[in-house]
Amino acid sequence: MEGFIVSLIIFTAIFAVFGLGLNLQWGFAGLINFGHVAFMTLGAYTTVLLSMAGVPLIVAVLLGGLAAALLGLLIGLSTLRLRQDYLAIVTIGVSEVIRLIAVNEDWLTRGTFGIQRFPLPLANLSPNLLTRLVFMAILTTVVGLAYWQGFRWLRRTGKQFLAADLWQSVVWALGYVLSLGALLVAIGAIARSLKQSAAVPPWVLGMLLLTSFVGLVWGYVALGHRADHRLPAWNHGLGIVAVLLGSLVGVGIFGYALSALYHYDRNPSKSGLMLISVVLVAVIYWGLERLVRSPWGRVIKAIREDEEVARALGKNVFAYKLQAFMLGGFLAGLAGALYSWQLTTVYPDNFRPLVTFNAWTMVVLGGAGNNLGTILGATVFWAYDTMTRFVLRDIIPLDDARLGAFRVMVIGLILMVLMIWRPQGLLGKKEELTLGR
Repeated sequence: MEGFIVSLIIFTAIFAVFGLGLNLQWGFAGLINFGHVAFMTLGAYTTVLLSMAGVPLIVAVLLGGLAAALLGLLIGLSTLRLRQDYLAIVTIGVSEVIRLIAVNEDWLTRGTFGIQRFPLPLANLSPNLLTRLVFMAILTTVVGLAYWQGFRWLRRTGKQFLAADLWQSVVWALGYVLSLGALLVAIGAIARSLKQSAAVPPWVLGMLLLTSFVGLVWGYVALGHRADHRLPAWNHGLGIVAVLLGSLVGVGIFGYALSALYHYDRNPSKSGLMLISVVLVAVIYWGLERLVRSPWGRVIKAIREDEEVARALGKNVFAYKLQAFMLGGFLAGLAGALYSWQLTTVYPDNFRPLVTFNAWTMVVLGGAGNNLGTILGATVFWAYDTMTRFVLRDIIPLDDARLGAFRVMVIGLILMVLMIWRPQGLLGKKEELTLGR
């Protein structure tokens, strides 16, 4: 269980970095990038190949990020002066070109055989007790700062509404979430029992499950709309419940992470990578928050809203857009390095367009133009991916291949429902909504 939790933390952190790059490009600058995985691919291969050539890992990672930023420069120079449709089309094409180069250039990338046995960070480290305690202290500091940010958000939320309205909304939201969870568990238990007893044909069970799921989603969306109209603080109450429940789950996960660092020798490569990934997410989040609240960030958001106004005020719109696009690519390149270390092998098939779709899911789910929302979206996405991977196998009468397709279909359905119910995402703001622009 400990190893599984560590891998889950690493994947969440990797895609948080990946999503933060996309959120900077689209959420803040309004640049549509449907080939974000190209930057990850270039960052991963550059880092791995340079490290195998003897370049220190920290230098290889930075050069991988710079290579991804250079790709952003080349794409931006040719497309950012045109309409955004062209940028979207070009990025899709570039991502496939990069992947096909990785497939066919065996002399460099080893083609479909992939690259294995490359250096991993902190893999050969055998820390003494003091070093392990320092690692645990670093992780505790990062997690403590995250909880402190959550506490500040709760305090700000409480000041915006009357206590009675807010706590009434919290009670409603708690009942909303718990009842939804209870119904899902009940449906799952009934479906599992019917599947094991073979009381109904598989196709009938599948239709019953699909009907129940659609009906449940429709009912709770309608209930949420009704609560939103009746309770002025409903959205904030739902956010408080989500933060509190997430905090409780986070405490358990934090315990496993501390245990992994204390017993570092059990799996040194993964434990070290977990610490690096979490710290990197914290540093990037802090840096992006300062950046988007700076004059540079305000110009970027002004360009997203109406670039003609920004141009009329004397701003070099093209230069700002190019900078945002390159910086987002740099972050995706860093995510590619982490991704290669987590997988311990690099294959072209690791970088299919579905990876970009997953990043868009996280950004839209958390809320465009909100860095904390992107991290929350990555967490929710991987929690869903993990739970459904093991739970649905015992419930849905499908083989593994069809079950994977079904899980992707459900993600699409969740996104459609979210666009209807809360198009700005979980933590996004309607006034900063970039969809449809």
